[in-house]
Order: sequence, then structure tokens, then C-alpha cells
Amino acid sequence: MTVTVDAQAHQPPTDLVEPRSLTEASEIERWAAEIRRLARDRDAVVLAHNYQRPEIQDVADHTGDSLALSRIAAAADASTIVFCGVHFMAETAKILAPEKTVLIPDARAGCSLADSITADELRAWKAEHPGAVVVSYVNTTAAVKAETDVCCTSSNAVDVVASVPADREVLFLPDQFLGAHVRRETGRENLHVWAGECHVHAGINGAELTARAEADPDADLFVHPECGCATSALYLAGEGAVPREQVHILSTGGMLDAAKNTTKRSVLVATEVGMLHQLQRANPAVDFRPVNERAACGYMKTITPGSLTRALREGRDEVHVDAATAEKARASVQRMIEIGRPGGGE
Repeated sequence: MTVTVDAQAHQPPTDLVEPRSLTEASEIERWAAEIRRLARDRDAVVLAHNYQRPEIQDVADHTGDSLALSRIAAAADASTIVFCGVHFMAETAKILAPEKTVLIPDARAGCSLADSITADELRAWKAEHPGAVVVSYVNTTAAVKAETDVCCTSSNAVDVVASVPADREVLFLPDQFLGAHVRRETGRENLHVWAGECHVHAGINGAELTARAEADPDADLFVHPECGCATSALYLAGEGAVPREQVHILSTGGMLDAAKNTTKRSVLVATEVGMLHQLQRANPAVDFRPVNERAACGYMKTITPGSLTRALREGRDEVHVDAATAEKARASVQRMIEIGRPGGGE
């Protein structure tokens, strides 16, 4: 089955956010044993994004950000990749591992950020700026990557844009908050930013961050650059409301590295709440708390124990990327890797 995602559906349907997790430890243990058996029988490796439900993260062979997992997929000996994430992530795995079967446990797992620009919209934007270099966040569809000169992650976006000659215009897409972060860091005036956003990260606002920081003034702040509150975090640091050394604008991989090394007793985290599971595992002595406890991605949470089981039993839903699109998209990802280490992904 070829999975397609409605590019106009920027919000997940409400029925996708209903909790459908296992609760009893014995139930989880039996299910996990069955998943491992099914994976062996199908010659599959199970990958889980950091924003997945805790039990999905725990049963996976590898957990991480989308680009790191796609690179693991490409290097894996298994013939089948089961990607517990959203659709563009499974597409990226297929782009980097075209000879493998790639399954996504629920075909409805879209992404509001990836859906915020289509290939047709990008082509029209490029026509308005002939000669501009297109830099696309890795959180984009294969069709958009195919129209891209070079991809980037949140951890290396600044380096990728800085590598473009200063006299060339840059079209940065699709995340406006990450684009604003890149513009601040590079000081580049010929950087045009697409007005897209992740609905979850955009909803973590500056007022919430300020209130949480005021309630716990000694806490470190881990803020994802996709967040609507990233500017507020820098403002708080600039005004001295929060010591500058306590404010960290980080990718998910950067958050994990920082979590392992922090000496703080508490950390306020501004990203999708699934990330807290990995942070707590990285440093159990620290109290990691969300800036917004409602920041859960309904698309990510479509992947449930039941849908993962069905994917392994029935071989559904398979992700396909046509060869011509995959070849062009692969080139834009490869250029990103050649510029420098992609870092911690999103």
C-alpha cells in the first residue's frame, strides 16, 4: 500500500489523540515479547522517534530523531524497516534505503510542519526568486526534498545557511521559527523564510515559558528552535530574567546530550512531551518538566501497541517513493551531510 498524506490537513483529526496505551506492566511485557518475535520472523528492525509513546520507545531496537533513525535504517542488515514516527520520516528512510521494505504502523501519521508547503508551492516560490539556494528542513516530504538544493536539521541549519555564498539569496523552509533562529544567528538579510510551523511547537508560547521560569528560577531551559517561545527564551536571557547560561536552544539530540551532563536539579523542556521519556532515562536524578504538558502530537500518538503489532503481522502500511523523486531528494540530503556532521537531527 502506498501511503499518502493530505497536504491540507495541518491538524490531526481529534480521534487520533485518544490515549490507547498499555497500562499493566505484565501486559506490556507480553506485548513486547510478541513484538520482538514478530520482528525476528519478518527480518525487521523497529525504529521509534523520541516523540513516540513510552512503550513504543522502549520496545524499539533504536530510538532517536528522524535523520539519525533514517541513517540507522540505511545501515541496518534487516530487510524491513518499521518506522514508528510520521510519514516524512518513513519517506526519508526509504530515500536512504531504497532496497528495503519500509512500513509505517499507521498511515494517518502525517505532520503539520511537512504539510505546510507542497512541491508546487515551492516551485512557485523558486520562480519568484530565480537563482536562490533552497534550504529545506529535513522535516519535509520527499517531493519537497526533490526541489531542494540542500537539506538541514535544527542542529546544523545555521552551518548549512552559512555555507551558502553571502551574495546568494536563500529560501529557507518550512519552519518560520527555526528560520527566525537561523536569521538571528547568521545576521543574513537575504534569507527568506516560509511561514510554516509545527502546530505542537508553535503552541508552546512565551507566556507559558515565562511563568514556568519565574516559578523555578534555578531551572535550566531546554527549548527546541521550532517552538513559538524560542524568541521569548532569548528575550528572558537578554533582559537578565533568566541567566543566559540557563537558556539552551537545542535540537532533540542536543537535549539528550545536555541532559546527560546537566548538574541542575530541574529542567524545563519546551518540545513535544514524548521527549521527556528519553530525557528522564538519560538522567534519572533530574526533574524534567514540560513547559506545556499539553504539547502532544496527535500524529505521533497514532502509533500504538496495536498498530505496531498489525504492521509486523500483516506487513502494512508500506511506504513508497518513486525512483526519480527519491534520487533528487537523496542528493539534497547528501549535500547536507557533506557540509558537516548533521548533529542531533530535529
